[in-house]
Amino acid sequence: MKPAECIECKNFPCSDINNSGYLVPAVEIDPGKVKVIMISEASPENPHDYFYASGDPFYLKTTLQAFSDAGVSVNSIQEILDLGFYLTTAVKCSKTQYGISAQTVKNCSLVLEKELALFPDVEVYMLMGDVAIKAFNYISKRLTGKNTTPSGSTYKIRKGQFFYNEKRVFPSYVQTGQNYLIEKSKRTMIAEDLAEAAKIIGK
Repeated sequence: MKPAECIECKNFPCSDINNSGYLVPAVEIDPGKVKVIMISEASPENPHDYFYASGDPFYLKTTLQAFSDAGVSVNSIQEILDLGFYLTTAVKCSKTQYGISAQTVKNCSLVLEKELALFPDVEVYMLMGDVAIKAFNYISKRLTGKNTTPSGSTYKIRKGQFFYNEKRVFPSYVQTGQNYLIEKSKRTMIAEDLAEAAKIIGK
């Protein structure tokens, strides 16, 4: 199954993103093997930096570093997939400015909702940053009538245990982008969350 063949944004209603940067994972995935879905912020400005791009994409480079920090040895996107982790973004198009509007996040959550439904055996959702947290809460509110994670700064709420349909949910920080390389405290917290997620699925 290739997620890009199963989901799509049909009319691109958002005004604060670049829809020419629209990206959905187009690799072959065995849905039953996916145990953790790691949701980052938005697609990169340069498609060559996307997780599944060939060569040495920047999104993958920082993600591999995050796994290494967590004590999990992986060296490629395929090894991450083999471990049971699936990487995607909450917003499928690239950003045109630093922030992303709430309406865009809400619009994109409709696509993300269909994407998450492709993986019935997930045990953990990792929400990497505020955009992913907001998008997931939009989905949760639509389907269950309530948010999965409470409002508030991530560092204050991340130690809580949150569940969506009995699946563990981690509010964490963005592991892609230049900021990951310089914000050591957030790197430490991402590593802690990744290590705990790997432990939950027995890796």
